[in-house]
Amino acid sequence: MKSSASSPHQPHVLIVDDDQRIRAMLARFLTDHGMYVTAAGDGVQMLDAMRREPADLIVLDVMLPGESGLSLCRQLQDAERPVPVILLTAMDGEADRVVGLELGADDYIVKPFNPSELMARIRAVLRRTYVKPDQAQSKRPVYRFADWTLNVSHRSLTSPTGMLTDLTSGEFDLLLAFVEHPQQVLSRDRLMDLARGRNSNPFDRSIDVQISRLRRKVETHPLDPALIKTVRNGGYFFAADVCTEDSRQTA
Repeated sequence: MKSSASSPHQPHVLIVDDDQRIRAMLARFLTDHGMYVTAAGDGVQMLDAMRREPADLIVLDVMLPGESGLSLCRQLQDAERPVPVILLTAMDGEADRVVGLELGADDYIVKPFNPSELMARIRAVLRRTYVKPDQAQSKRPVYRFADWTLNVSHRSLTSPTGMLTDLTSGEFDLLLAFVEHPQQVLSRDRLMDLARGRNSNPFDRSIDVQISRLRRKVETHPLDPALIKTVRNGGYFFAADVCTEDSRQTA
């Protein structure tokens, strides 16, 4: 299934779900809201669709015939050009949600869901992932901390050795929330609001998963972190001194 041909301003969303009714419903809804949509019923069809036309974002069901959505998510994040992924999970699939975030998924939504909520999640992930040319050319801060460099315009993180560090869009926005609020205790709810731009479920532990992944990428000793510290019953604390490119401290 495919919507009308994409225009330069239409994001291409690939829906992967074995339920034909869900595929059809989402394709109609997203197309009506300005998206260019293709659909697949399993992993084989998904990969075939992506070979024909790369997607800007994939809405991926965890429970698929053949290869699971979690396995496909891992493949997508290991690819040369990772694609943002929003997982569709079952109401009781908390373990799947945690594993999916560990594998690099950008967000998840629980079935049954309101298509309008999925639309909002898609738009939020696309905003975080893709920077428009006029936005990239405008002056945006470059943050430095502990010899790391976070370039907001390029959405890139450079290590102390000068190597680019791959971050998912969720990890990038979480790190940006920390460097914009250094040496402050940030609760999980506050971090969800800063990094994802929406209210969080108070029992949602996805921030903990994202922080664990982020620590493995920026900490010398992830189990004994020097940058992203846990505050018992409080949340998290970014301990580094943060400077903008002109070396003025933001804290």
